[in-house]
Amino acid sequence: MTTCHRHSRRETLLRCSRCDRAVCADCTREAPVGQHCPDCVRADNRRVRWARTVFGGRVNAAPYATYALMASNVAAYLIELIDPSVIDRFDNLGVALLGPDGGYYVDDGKPYLGYEPAGVLNGEWYRLLTSAFLHSLPGQNVFGVLHLVLNLYWMWQLGRTLEERLGVTRYLAVYLLAALGGSVLGVLVDPSQPAMGASGAGFGLAGAYFVLSRRLHERRYERNRLLIMCVLWMVLTAGFTSWEGHLGGLLTGAAAAGIIAVSGRGHPIRQAAALIGLGVVLISLVALKASG
Repeated sequence: MTTCHRHSRRETLLRCSRCDRAVCADCTREAPVGQHCPDCVRADNRRVRWARTVFGGRVNAAPYATYALMASNVAAYLIELIDPSVIDRFDNLGVALLGPDGGYYVDDGKPYLGYEPAGVLNGEWYRLLTSAFLHSLPGQNVFGVLHLVLNLYWMWQLGRTLEERLGVTRYLAVYLLAALGGSVLGVLVDPSQPAMGASGAGFGLAGAYFVLSRRLHERRYERNRLLIMCVLWMVLTAGFTSWEGHLGGLLTGAAAAGIIAVSGRGHPIRQAAALIGLGVVLISLVALKASG
């Protein structure tokens, strides 16, 4: 009598209906026809094709990336409440002078004893993205905590839909590129003006929603209304918000979504290369500004 190929001391008459190796009762796995051994079951699992979105991303049961982004913004806000100085250290400030007292001052191009250059154009590149997770503290400006609440609302409304269409990786790429694009335009236009918030990324999600909905020929009224709302908001709040961040995020998000839509679901490498190229262009613009 033969023995199980996994348990040499167990005699058996059973065989895997796929590889025909002997298996004991503990090793058999029920199959539509006969039974399979654990090795064949694992091989089948590796060959299972994940469901894909219309643009090539993997379909998930829930918008985990949106949850993670919202949680990250809330966590950053809690850190701000504990230590408000993190705002000055990580907001989107293009150029400034860091004084001996730890404060940030306008850089007029003259050297001052004890003052050090600071800001994105002075090598603090991380500010381009870290600023997208910071928000106004209560009483800090006209928005206060509402700044965070509004961004979380739009992240929830648009993020879930876009993540469902794009999948986690592509959705995160659009979000982060939009945040980067908003910060870049802010630095290029007014480098001495600090800015923060996920609004650039939020406007980027709106731009992506418009492009993808148009590509799919759906929700015409809804996408047009959203775009009009974004433009009106930028115009009406230009005097007390970072319109550069909003516009930069909107255009970058639309461009990133356009890359994904045009590349097609069957070309992930082409999509990735083009999105990376977009990020390189944005960083290059800041590098040119810094060198000039």
